[in-house]
Amino acid sequence: MGIFDKLFSGKPKEMELGAPVAGEAVPIQEVKDPTFGDEILGKGMAIKPTGNQIVAPCDATVDLMFETGHAVSLKGDNGAEILIHVGLETVSLGGKHFKTIAKTGDHVTKGQLLIEFDREAIAAEGLDTITPMVICNTPDYHAVTAYTGKTVAPGDTVLGLVK
Repeated sequence: MGIFDKLFSGKPKEMELGAPVAGEAVPIQEVKDPTFGDEILGKGMAIKPTGNQIVAPCDATVDLMFETGHAVSLKGDNGAEILIHVGLETVSLGGKHFKTIAKTGDHVTKGQLLIEFDREAIAAEGLDTITPMVICNTPDYHAVTAYTGKTVAPGDTVLGLVK
């Protein structure tokens, strides 16, 4: 296929977002919190983490790094408004078991370390470590496709966005 065919094939280009953490990619509906599971904040997916590091899913600006380190909001260079939330009810830990690496206003590249967390310690506190990644500006996209049902490494494609 030549460059002309690629440019004018009629099929919109899908923007890919990588996994923010290693683990099992699952549908967002598996998140036992209606804010995420019922897609109130937007469409997305979740990961049952096996890793302890959150990385940028694409090149982006850190819109807000929560003081407690339990979540980060990113504005992708591709226009996506992305929320990554480590675990459920983890704000209650007040930052315990979290270490923020990036800060609000930083420009980060895909795969760059944003947050370190102690998954085992969070689970020992009785909290679910499932990590949703949500596109908060879902209405801006024609399609948001989650690629789930597989084990992923940080950076593996887990969401596809079509304008």
